Amino acid sequence: MTTIDLGVKGMTCGHCVHAVTEELQAIGASQVDVDLQQGGVSTVTVTSADPLPQDAIAAAIDEAGYELA
Repeated sequence: MTTIDLGVKGMTCGHCVHAVTEELQAIGASQVDVDLQQGGVSTVTVTSADPLPQDAIAAAIDEAGYELA
């Protein structure tokens, strides 16, 4: 298992958490935990069986409508 922490800007609510979680699971994340910081940089912890490519992670966050910090 691989676990990484990401900083994500622009998340403000539960819907935001759901959107990011859904996109990261679509690229292979087995677990996504979010420490929501409304209006700031939220910490997103991603666990997966294998390391996820950084470009795929960035694309998933972008697809959800947010930005890596």
